Amino acid sequence: MFKAVHHVAIIAGDYPRSLAFYRDTLGFTILAEHFREDRQSWKGDLRHGLVQIELFSFPEPPPRPSRPEAAGLRHLALAVDDVVAAAQVLAARGAAVEPIRVDPYTGCRFTFLADPDGLPIELYEA
Repeated sequence: MFKAVHHVAIIAGDYPRSLAFYRDTLGFTILAEHFREDRQSWKGDLRHGLVQIELFSFPEPPPRPSRPEAAGLRHLALAVDDVVAAAQVLAARGAAVEPIRVDPYTGCRFTFLADPDGLPIELYEA
């Protein structure tokens, strides 16, 4: 029935700041942007490889309750070939990347960083 995850929707507290993060820091390409007058909100469609994000803005969205154990979406995990190299690139672009860890169950390396609203983003060596 399902082929793949089509996209992940993210609500930004500051749309221009988050758009710059996903575009300039993570390297996503903007496919389309629309201002939705009736909602006073932006919707941006972004893509990097097979990963697509819908980035939304809304007037005064509530903050994320906690990191990362709030009910709901825990984090966004992005597969990388080499987590060390990816972490170095993102750190050079200004991202605060956590120390690299090893998944005790798979033996794969991973690390985390956060978007401007504190959404945890995991880089997982696949």
